[in-house]
Amino acid sequence: MRIAEYVSFDAVGLAELVAKREVAPAEVEAVARRAARAVDPEINAVVETWPTDEVPRPGSAPLAGVPFLIKDIGVAMAGRRMEMGSRLAAGHVSRSDSTLMRRFRSAGLMTFGRTATPEMAYSNTTEPVLYGATRNPWDPARSAGGSSGGAGAAVAAGVVPMAHATDAAGSLRIPASCNGLFGLKPTRGRVPVGPQVDEIFSGLAVHGSVSRTVRDSAVLLDQVRGPEPGDPYVAPEPSRPYTEEITRDPGPLRIGVLTHAWGGHPTTAPVADALCRTTRLLTSLGHEVEEVTVDLGVEWEDFLLANARQWTAHLTASIDELAAATGRPVGPATLEEPVLASYRYGQEVTAADFVTALGMRNRVSRSLARYFAGHHMLLTPTLPDLPVPLGTHAAGAEGLDGLGWLRRLFDLSPFTAVFNVAGTPAMSVPVTADAASGLPVGMQFAAGHGREDALFRLAGQLEQASPWADRTPTVWAGDREEG
Repeated sequence: MRIAEYVSFDAVGLAELVAKREVAPAEVEAVARRAARAVDPEINAVVETWPTDEVPRPGSAPLAGVPFLIKDIGVAMAGRRMEMGSRLAAGHVSRSDSTLMRRFRSAGLMTFGRTATPEMAYSNTTEPVLYGATRNPWDPARSAGGSSGGAGAAVAAGVVPMAHATDAAGSLRIPASCNGLFGLKPTRGRVPVGPQVDEIFSGLAVHGSVSRTVRDSAVLLDQVRGPEPGDPYVAPEPSRPYTEEITRDPGPLRIGVLTHAWGGHPTTAPVADALCRTTRLLTSLGHEVEEVTVDLGVEWEDFLLANARQWTAHLTASIDELAAATGRPVGPATLEEPVLASYRYGQEVTAADFVTALGMRNRVSRSLARYFAGHHMLLTPTLPDLPVPLGTHAAGAEGLDGLGWLRRLFDLSPFTAVFNVAGTPAMSVPVTADAASGLPVGMQFAAGHGREDALFRLAGQLEQASPWADRTPTVWAGDREEG
Protein backbone atom coordinates (compact mmCIF):
# COMPACT_ATOMS: atom_id res chain seq x y z
CA MET A 1 0.00 0.00 0.00
CA ARG A 2 1.30 3.40 -0.98
CA ILE A 3 0.81 6.50 1.17
CA ALA A 4 -1.44 8.11 -1.47
CA GLU A 5 -3.76 5.12 -1.26
CA TYR A 6 -3.59 4.98 2.55
CA VAL A 7 -4.67 8.60 3.00
CA SER A 8 -7.68 8.10 0.73
CA PHE A 9 -9.33 5.95 3.41
CA ASP A 10 -10.73 6.98 6.76
CA ALA A 11 -10.39 4.70 9.80
CA VAL A 12 -13.58 2.78 9.05
CA GLY A 13 -12.44 2.29 5.45
CA LEU A 14 -9.05 0.98 6.54
CA ALA A 15 -10.68 -1.41 9.02
CA GLU A 16 -12.90 -2.73 6.22
CA LEU A 17 -9.86 -3.39 4.01
CA VAL A 18 -8.20 -5.25 6.86
CA ALA A 19 -11.36 -7.26 7.61
CA LYS A 20 -11.54 -8.34 3.96
CA ARG A 21 -7.86 -9.28 4.16
CA GLU A 22 -7.08 -6.99 1.24
CA VAL A 23 -4.28 -5.55 3.35
CA ALA A 24 -2.59 -6.82 6.53
CA PRO A 25 -2.57 -4.79 9.76
CA ALA A 26 1.23 -4.76 9.72
CA GLU A 27 1.22 -3.25 6.22
CA VAL A 28 -1.20 -0.51 7.25
CA GLU A 29 0.90 0.31 10.28
CA ALA A 30 4.04 0.41 8.16
CA VAL A 31 2.53 2.92 5.75
CA ALA A 32 1.38 5.08 8.67
CA ARG A 33 4.97 5.16 9.90
CA ARG A 34 6.14 6.15 6.41
CA ALA A 35 3.56 8.92 6.37
CA ALA A 36 4.84 10.17 9.72
CA ARG A 37 8.44 10.19 8.49
CA ALA A 38 7.36 12.02 5.34
CA VAL A 39 5.59 14.96 6.99
CA ASP A 40 6.57 15.20 10.63
CA PRO A 41 9.85 17.05 10.02
CA GLU A 42 7.68 19.89 8.68
CA ILE A 43 4.97 19.91 11.38
CA ASN A 44 6.55 18.37 14.50
CA ALA A 45 3.34 16.67 15.63
CA VAL A 46 4.58 13.21 16.71
CA VAL A 47 6.99 13.21 19.65
CA GLU A 48 7.65 9.46 19.76
CA THR A 49 6.84 6.23 17.95
CA TRP A 50 7.32 2.66 19.18
CA PRO A 51 6.85 -0.92 17.99
CA THR A 52 3.25 -2.06 18.17
CA ASP A 53 2.94 -4.52 21.07
CA GLU A 54 -0.06 -6.41 19.69
CA VAL A 55 -1.56 -6.95 16.23
CA PRO A 56 -5.33 -7.45 16.18
CA ARG A 57 -6.95 -10.23 14.20
CA PRO A 58 -8.61 -8.81 11.05
CA GLY A 59 -12.30 -8.19 11.63
CA SER A 60 -12.06 -8.90 15.36
CA ALA A 61 -13.17 -5.38 16.30
CA PRO A 62 -14.73 -2.39 14.50
CA LEU A 63 -11.36 -0.62 14.13
CA ALA A 64 -9.08 -3.64 13.96
CA GLY A 65 -5.84 -2.79 12.18
CA VAL A 66 -6.23 1.01 12.20
CA PRO A 67 -3.06 2.96 13.12
CA PHE A 68 -3.59 5.33 16.04
CA LEU A 69 -1.79 7.94 18.10
CA ILE A 70 -2.43 8.98 21.70
CA LYS A 71 -1.87 12.41 23.17
CA ASP A 72 1.13 12.88 25.47
CA ILE A 73 -1.18 13.43 28.45
CA GLY A 74 -4.32 11.96 29.96
CA VAL A 75 -4.22 8.36 28.74
CA ALA A 76 -1.71 5.92 30.18
CA MET A 77 -0.18 3.11 28.14
CA ALA A 78 1.78 0.52 30.09
CA GLY A 79 5.52 0.78 29.56
CA ARG A 80 5.30 3.94 27.44
CA ARG A 81 6.32 7.47 28.29
CA MET A 82 3.77 10.16 29.13
CA GLU A 83 5.72 13.38 29.62
CA MET A 84 2.89 15.93 29.42
CA GLY A 85 5.01 18.18 27.24
CA SER A 86 7.07 19.13 30.29
CA ARG A 87 10.71 18.95 31.34
CA LEU A 88 9.42 18.22 34.84
CA ALA A 89 7.91 14.94 33.62
CA ALA A 90 10.59 14.03 31.06
CA GLY A 91 11.14 10.28 31.00
CA HIS A 92 8.03 9.45 33.02
CA VAL A 93 6.77 5.96 32.13
CA SER A 94 3.22 4.72 32.78
CA ARG A 95 3.07 1.54 34.82
CA SER A 96 -0.29 0.27 33.54
CA ASP A 97 -2.99 0.94 31.00
CA SER A 98 -5.74 3.38 31.90
CA THR A 99 -9.32 2.29 31.28
CA LEU A 100 -9.47 4.30 28.06
CA MET A 101 -6.26 2.71 26.78
CA ARG A 102 -7.74 -0.73 27.37
CA ARG A 103 -10.79 0.31 25.37
CA PHE A 104 -8.61 1.59 22.53
CA ARG A 105 -7.00 -1.85 22.43
CA SER A 106 -10.39 -3.59 22.50
CA ALA A 107 -11.52 -1.45 19.56
CA GLY A 108 -8.64 -2.96 17.56
CA LEU A 109 -6.57 0.22 17.27
CA MET A 110 -2.82 -0.15 16.78
CA THR A 111 -1.29 2.62 18.87
CA PHE A 112 2.23 3.28 17.66
CA GLY A 113 3.11 6.68 19.12
CA ARG A 114 2.18 9.84 20.99
CA THR A 115 1.42 13.36 19.83
CA ALA A 116 2.62 16.72 21.07
CA THR A 117 0.88 18.77 23.74
CA PRO A 118 1.78 22.09 25.35
CA GLU A 119 3.24 21.80 28.82
CA MET A 120 0.65 20.22 31.13
CA ALA A 121 -1.88 20.80 28.30
CA TYR A 122 -2.04 24.31 29.73
CA SER A 123 -2.38 26.33 26.55
CA ASN A 124 -4.48 26.46 23.42
CA THR A 125 -1.40 26.41 21.22
CA THR A 126 1.17 23.60 21.10
CA GLU A 127 4.57 25.23 21.50
CA PRO A 128 6.32 23.46 24.40
CA VAL A 129 9.96 24.00 25.29
CA LEU A 130 10.46 20.22 25.65
CA TYR A 131 9.79 19.26 22.02
CA GLY A 132 9.31 22.56 20.19
CA ALA A 133 6.36 24.05 18.33
CA THR A 134 3.87 21.97 16.38
CA ARG A 135 3.12 23.61 13.03
CA ASN A 136 -0.18 23.83 11.18
CA PRO A 137 -0.15 21.69 8.00
CA TRP A 138 -2.23 24.35 6.20
CA ASP A 139 0.36 27.04 6.94
CA PRO A 140 3.45 25.98 8.92
CA ALA A 141 3.92 29.53 10.19
CA ARG A 142 0.65 29.24 12.12
CA SER A 143 -0.43 27.44 15.26
CA ALA A 144 -2.02 23.99 15.04
CA GLY A 145 -4.01 24.87 18.14
CA GLY A 146 -3.93 23.17 21.49
CA SER A 147 -3.78 21.48 23.68
CA SER A 148 -4.34 18.56 21.26
CA GLY A 149 -2.33 20.34 18.58
CA GLY A 150 -0.11 17.37 17.81
CA ALA A 151 -3.16 15.19 17.26
CA GLY A 152 -4.79 17.78 15.03
CA ALA A 153 -1.71 18.34 12.88
CA ALA A 154 -0.99 14.62 12.53
CA VAL A 155 -4.51 13.81 11.38
CA ALA A 156 -4.74 16.82 9.06
CA ALA A 157 -1.42 15.91 7.41
CA GLY A 158 -2.52 12.30 6.83
CA VAL A 159 -0.34 10.46 9.37
CA VAL A 160 -3.39 8.74 10.88
CA PRO A 161 -7.09 9.06 10.02
CA MET A 162 -7.98 9.96 13.62
CA ALA A 163 -6.19 10.43 16.93
CA HIS A 164 -6.88 10.66 20.63
CA ALA A 165 -7.49 14.14 22.04
CA THR A 166 -8.58 15.72 25.31
CA ASP A 167 -10.64 18.82 26.01
CA ALA A 168 -10.72 20.91 29.22
CA ALA A 169 -11.55 24.29 27.67
CA GLY A 170 -11.56 23.61 23.94
CA SER A 171 -8.39 21.54 23.63
CA LEU A 172 -10.02 19.18 21.14
CA ARG A 173 -12.26 21.61 19.27
CA ILE A 174 -9.58 24.29 18.85
CA PRO A 175 -7.16 21.99 16.94
CA ALA A 176 -10.11 20.61 14.97
CA SER A 177 -10.90 24.15 13.86
CA CYS A 178 -7.28 25.12 13.15
CA ASN A 179 -6.61 21.96 11.13
CA GLY A 180 -9.89 21.52 9.23
CA LEU A 181 -11.06 18.43 11.14
CA PHE A 182 -14.15 17.13 12.88
CA GLY A 183 -13.96 17.05 16.66
CA LEU A 184 -16.69 16.32 19.19
CA LYS A 185 -16.28 16.95 22.92
CA PRO A 186 -18.53 14.45 24.69
CA THR A 187 -20.80 15.04 27.65
CA ARG A 188 -19.11 14.94 31.05
CA GLY A 189 -19.04 11.31 32.17
CA ARG A 190 -19.45 9.85 28.68
CA VAL A 191 -15.86 8.53 28.51
CA PRO A 192 -14.04 7.24 31.62
CA VAL A 193 -10.82 8.89 32.81
CA GLY A 194 -9.85 6.34 35.50
CA PRO A 195 -8.81 4.36 37.30
CA GLN A 196 -5.98 6.43 38.76
CA VAL A 197 -8.18 9.53 38.91
CA ASP A 198 -11.94 9.97 39.17
CA GLU A 199 -12.09 13.33 37.37
CA ILE A 200 -9.75 15.81 35.73
CA PHE A 201 -10.00 19.51 36.60
CA SER A 202 -13.21 18.88 38.60
CA GLY A 203 -14.92 17.40 35.56
CA LEU A 204 -13.90 20.10 33.08
CA ALA A 205 -11.71 17.74 31.05
CA VAL A 206 -12.97 14.91 28.86
CA HIS A 207 -11.47 12.49 26.33
CA GLY A 208 -12.37 12.35 22.65
CA SER A 209 -10.79 12.34 19.22
CA VAL A 210 -10.17 14.40 16.11
CA SER A 211 -10.88 12.84 12.72
CA ARG A 212 -11.27 13.62 9.04
CA THR A 213 -14.75 12.05 8.85
CA VAL A 214 -17.77 12.13 11.14
CA ARG A 215 -18.24 8.37 11.08
CA ASP A 216 -14.74 7.76 12.46
CA SER A 217 -15.49 9.85 15.54
CA ALA A 218 -18.87 8.15 15.96
CA VAL A 219 -17.42 4.64 15.72
CA LEU A 220 -14.66 5.41 18.19
CA LEU A 221 -17.01 7.02 20.70
CA ASP A 222 -19.25 3.96 20.51
CA GLN A 223 -16.24 1.80 21.38
CA VAL A 224 -15.00 3.80 24.37
CA ARG A 225 -18.15 5.26 25.94
CA GLY A 226 -19.75 4.01 29.12
CA PRO A 227 -18.81 4.29 32.80
CA GLU A 228 -16.44 2.17 34.82
CA PRO A 229 -17.08 1.30 38.48
CA GLY A 230 -16.42 4.27 40.74
CA ASP A 231 -16.92 7.01 38.16
CA PRO A 232 -18.27 10.22 39.76
CA TYR A 233 -20.22 11.20 36.63
CA VAL A 234 -22.35 8.98 34.43
CA ALA A 235 -23.80 10.34 31.18
CA PRO A 236 -27.21 9.04 30.07
CA GLU A 237 -26.99 6.00 27.80
CA PRO A 238 -27.80 6.81 24.15
CA SER A 239 -30.87 5.17 22.66
CA ARG A 240 -28.87 3.73 19.76
CA PRO A 241 -25.23 3.59 18.61
CA TYR A 242 -23.82 6.89 17.38
CA THR A 243 -22.79 5.16 14.16
CA GLU A 244 -26.51 4.87 13.35
CA GLU A 245 -27.18 8.53 14.14
CA ILE A 246 -24.90 9.96 11.46
CA THR A 247 -27.19 8.75 8.66
CA ARG A 248 -30.46 9.72 10.36
CA ASP A 249 -32.36 12.87 9.38
CA PRO A 250 -31.88 15.43 12.17
CA GLY A 251 -35.27 16.95 11.36
CA PRO A 252 -35.86 20.70 11.48
CA LEU A 253 -33.79 22.15 14.31
CA ARG A 254 -34.11 25.44 16.14
CA ILE A 255 -30.56 26.77 16.25
CA GLY A 256 -29.48 29.95 17.99
CA VAL A 257 -26.45 31.81 16.61
CA LEU A 258 -23.97 33.64 18.81
CA THR A 259 -21.76 35.79 16.61
CA HIS A 260 -19.67 37.49 19.29
CA ALA A 261 -18.47 35.67 22.37
CA TRP A 262 -19.17 36.35 26.00
CA GLY A 263 -17.03 39.08 27.49
CA GLY A 264 -17.37 41.27 24.41
CA HIS A 265 -14.72 39.49 22.37
CA PRO A 266 -15.07 40.44 18.70
CA THR A 267 -15.20 37.98 15.82
CA THR A 268 -12.93 38.82 12.89
CA ALA A 269 -14.34 39.47 9.43
CA PRO A 270 -13.19 36.17 7.81
CA VAL A 271 -14.76 34.12 10.60
CA ALA A 272 -17.95 36.21 10.64
CA ASP A 273 -18.24 35.65 6.89
CA ALA A 274 -17.81 31.89 7.37
CA LEU A 275 -20.48 31.97 10.06
CA CYS A 276 -22.90 33.76 7.70
CA ARG A 277 -22.28 31.14 5.02
CA THR A 278 -22.95 28.40 7.58
CA THR A 279 -26.24 29.94 8.68
CA ARG A 280 -27.35 30.14 5.04
CA LEU A 281 -26.47 26.47 4.60
CA LEU A 282 -28.45 25.53 7.71
CA THR A 283 -31.46 27.50 6.50
CA SER A 284 -31.30 25.76 3.11
CA LEU A 285 -31.39 22.44 4.96
CA GLY A 286 -34.65 23.39 6.65
CA HIS A 287 -33.41 24.53 10.04
CA GLU A 288 -34.70 27.58 11.88
CA VAL A 289 -31.74 29.83 12.60
CA GLU A 290 -31.92 32.97 14.71
CA GLU A 291 -29.40 35.27 16.34
CA VAL A 292 -29.46 34.99 20.13
CA THR A 293 -27.82 36.17 23.30
CA VAL A 294 -27.08 33.53 25.90
CA ASP A 295 -26.96 34.35 29.59
CA LEU A 296 -24.07 32.59 31.33
CA GLY A 297 -25.58 33.07 34.75
CA VAL A 298 -22.39 34.86 35.87
CA GLU A 299 -20.43 37.90 34.76
CA TRP A 300 -17.51 37.16 32.43
CA GLU A 301 -14.94 38.44 34.94
CA ASP A 302 -16.37 36.14 37.61
CA PHE A 303 -16.26 33.29 35.09
CA LEU A 304 -12.58 34.01 34.43
CA LEU A 305 -11.67 34.26 38.10
CA ALA A 306 -13.46 31.06 39.08
CA ASN A 307 -11.87 29.14 36.21
CA ALA A 308 -8.41 30.50 37.10
CA ARG A 309 -8.81 29.35 40.69
CA GLN A 310 -10.13 25.94 39.73
CA TRP A 311 -7.54 25.35 36.99
CA THR A 312 -4.51 26.52 38.96
CA ALA A 313 -5.47 24.63 42.13
CA HIS A 314 -5.54 21.40 40.13
CA LEU A 315 -2.37 22.34 38.25
CA THR A 316 -0.49 23.04 41.48
CA ALA A 317 -1.46 19.70 42.99
CA SER A 318 -0.42 17.86 39.81
CA ILE A 319 2.94 19.63 39.65
CA ASP A 320 3.69 18.90 43.30
CA GLU A 321 2.91 15.24 42.70
CA LEU A 322 5.14 15.12 39.62
CA ALA A 323 8.00 16.87 41.41
CA ALA A 324 7.80 14.35 44.24
CA ALA A 325 7.77 11.44 41.79
CA THR A 326 10.68 12.69 39.67
CA GLY A 327 12.77 14.28 42.41
CA ARG A 328 13.07 17.42 40.30
CA PRO A 329 12.61 20.91 41.74
CA VAL A 330 9.77 23.16 40.66
CA GLY A 331 11.31 26.18 38.98
CA PRO A 332 12.36 27.84 35.71
CA ALA A 333 14.57 24.88 34.80
CA THR A 334 11.61 22.48 34.82
CA LEU A 335 8.55 24.62 34.02
CA GLU A 336 7.80 27.27 31.41
CA GLU A 337 7.08 30.76 32.68
CA PRO A 338 3.27 30.80 32.22
CA VAL A 339 2.89 27.39 33.86
CA LEU A 340 5.20 28.35 36.72
CA ALA A 341 3.24 31.57 37.25
CA SER A 342 0.01 29.58 37.26
CA TYR A 343 1.51 27.12 39.75
CA ARG A 344 2.36 29.96 42.11
CA TYR A 345 -1.10 31.46 41.67
CA GLY A 346 -2.62 28.09 42.56
CA GLN A 347 -0.61 27.94 45.77
CA GLU A 348 -2.59 30.96 46.99
CA VAL A 349 -6.05 29.59 46.16
CA THR A 350 -7.92 28.80 49.37
CA ALA A 351 -10.39 25.98 49.97
CA ALA A 352 -13.15 28.57 50.12
CA ASP A 353 -12.02 30.02 46.77
CA PHE A 354 -12.21 26.55 45.25
CA VAL A 355 -15.70 25.83 46.58
CA THR A 356 -16.87 29.21 45.28
CA ALA A 357 -15.48 28.29 41.86
CA LEU A 358 -17.54 25.10 41.88
CA GLY A 359 -20.58 27.27 42.57
CA MET A 360 -19.84 29.16 39.35
CA ARG A 361 -19.88 25.83 37.51
CA ASN A 362 -23.34 25.13 38.86
CA ARG A 363 -24.74 28.52 37.84
CA VAL A 364 -23.38 28.24 34.30
CA SER A 365 -24.76 24.71 33.95
CA ARG A 366 -28.22 25.78 35.07
CA SER A 367 -28.24 28.83 32.82
CA LEU A 368 -27.24 26.90 29.71
CA ALA A 369 -29.84 24.24 30.52
CA ARG A 370 -32.49 26.97 30.38
CA TYR A 371 -31.22 28.00 26.94
CA PHE A 372 -31.35 24.43 25.62
CA ALA A 373 -34.89 24.06 26.90
CA GLY A 374 -35.89 26.45 24.11
CA HIS A 375 -33.36 25.60 21.39
CA HIS A 376 -32.00 22.35 20.03
CA MET A 377 -28.51 23.78 19.52
CA LEU A 378 -26.29 26.81 19.77
CA LEU A 379 -24.00 27.74 16.86
CA THR A 380 -20.85 29.81 17.37
CA PRO A 381 -17.52 30.06 15.60
CA THR A 382 -15.12 27.65 17.27
CA LEU A 383 -12.53 30.41 17.30
CA PRO A 384 -12.98 34.16 16.74
CA ASP A 385 -10.06 34.33 14.31
CA LEU A 386 -8.17 32.25 11.77
CA PRO A 387 -5.31 30.10 13.12
CA VAL A 388 -2.89 32.58 14.68
CA PRO A 389 0.84 32.85 13.89
CA LEU A 390 3.17 30.84 16.09
CA GLY A 391 4.36 32.93 19.02
CA THR A 392 1.08 34.85 19.39
CA HIS A 393 0.23 33.35 22.77
CA ALA A 394 3.64 34.08 24.28
CA ALA A 395 3.93 37.63 22.94
CA GLY A 396 3.89 40.02 25.90
CA ALA A 397 3.04 37.24 28.34
CA GLU A 398 6.07 37.89 30.55
CA GLY A 399 5.01 38.76 34.06
CA LEU A 400 1.43 37.48 33.76
CA ASP A 401 0.12 35.70 36.82
CA GLY A 402 -2.18 32.67 36.71
CA LEU A 403 -5.28 34.77 36.18
CA GLY A 404 -3.56 36.83 33.51
CA TRP A 405 -2.43 33.75 31.58
CA LEU A 406 -5.91 32.23 31.66
CA ARG A 407 -7.33 35.54 30.48
CA ARG A 408 -4.88 35.42 27.55
CA LEU A 409 -6.06 31.91 26.64
CA PHE A 410 -9.75 32.74 26.94
CA ASP A 411 -9.30 35.95 24.94
CA LEU A 412 -7.95 33.83 22.08
CA SER A 413 -10.62 31.14 22.51
CA PRO A 414 -13.68 32.68 24.19
CA PHE A 415 -16.37 30.39 22.75
CA THR A 416 -15.27 26.96 23.94
CA ALA A 417 -14.68 26.80 27.71
CA VAL A 418 -18.31 27.48 28.64
CA PHE A 419 -19.34 24.00 27.52
CA ASN A 420 -16.62 22.35 29.59
CA VAL A 421 -17.92 24.17 32.64
CA ALA A 422 -21.48 23.09 31.86
CA GLY A 423 -20.37 19.56 30.92
CA THR A 424 -22.47 19.60 27.75
CA PRO A 425 -21.38 18.20 24.36
CA ALA A 426 -20.06 20.45 21.62
CA MET A 427 -18.43 19.83 18.26
CA SER A 428 -16.27 21.74 15.79
CA VAL A 429 -17.25 21.07 12.19
CA PRO A 430 -15.07 22.11 9.20
CA VAL A 431 -18.08 23.30 7.23
CA THR A 432 -16.21 25.98 5.36
CA ALA A 433 -12.89 27.73 4.85
CA ASP A 434 -11.67 31.31 4.53
CA ALA A 435 -12.26 32.38 0.95
CA ALA A 436 -9.10 34.49 0.77
CA SER A 437 -6.47 32.26 2.41
CA GLY A 438 -8.03 28.81 2.17
CA LEU A 439 -7.40 28.31 5.90
CA PRO A 440 -10.00 26.15 7.65
CA VAL A 441 -12.68 27.76 9.82
CA GLY A 442 -14.42 25.54 12.34
CA MET A 443 -18.02 26.08 13.35
CA GLN A 444 -19.00 25.02 16.86
CA PHE A 445 -22.37 23.44 17.58
CA ALA A 446 -23.37 22.79 21.19
CA ALA A 447 -26.33 20.79 22.46
CA GLY A 448 -27.92 19.96 25.79
CA HIS A 449 -26.63 17.43 28.28
CA GLY A 450 -26.30 13.96 26.79
CA ARG A 451 -27.32 14.99 23.27
CA GLU A 452 -24.35 13.77 21.26
CA ASP A 453 -26.95 11.90 19.19
CA ALA A 454 -28.41 15.16 17.90
CA LEU A 455 -24.95 16.56 17.16
CA PHE A 456 -23.94 13.47 15.19
CA ARG A 457 -27.14 13.64 13.13
CA LEU A 458 -26.49 17.26 12.19
CA ALA A 459 -22.78 16.58 11.58
CA GLY A 460 -23.68 13.79 9.16
CA GLN A 461 -26.07 16.07 7.32
CA LEU A 462 -23.50 18.88 7.08
CA GLU A 463 -20.82 16.48 5.85
CA GLN A 464 -23.12 15.44 3.02
CA ALA A 465 -24.20 19.00 2.20
CA SER A 466 -20.74 20.59 2.38
CA PRO A 467 -18.11 17.84 2.03
CA TRP A 468 -14.66 18.56 3.36
CA ALA A 469 -12.81 15.26 2.88
CA ASP A 470 -11.24 16.36 -0.41
CA ARG A 471 -9.67 19.47 1.10
CA THR A 472 -6.02 18.79 1.84
CA PRO A 473 -3.40 21.05 3.43
CA THR A 474 -0.05 22.21 2.12
CA VAL A 475 1.74 19.55 4.16
CA TRP A 476 -0.04 16.35 3.09
CA ALA A 477 1.37 12.86 3.34
CA GLY A 478 -0.40 11.82 0.16
CA ASP A 479 1.97 14.03 -1.80
CA ARG A 480 5.11 12.87 -0.02
CA GLU A 481 5.57 9.23 -0.96
CA GLU A 482 8.98 7.95 0.12
CA GLY A 483 11.21 6.14 -2.33
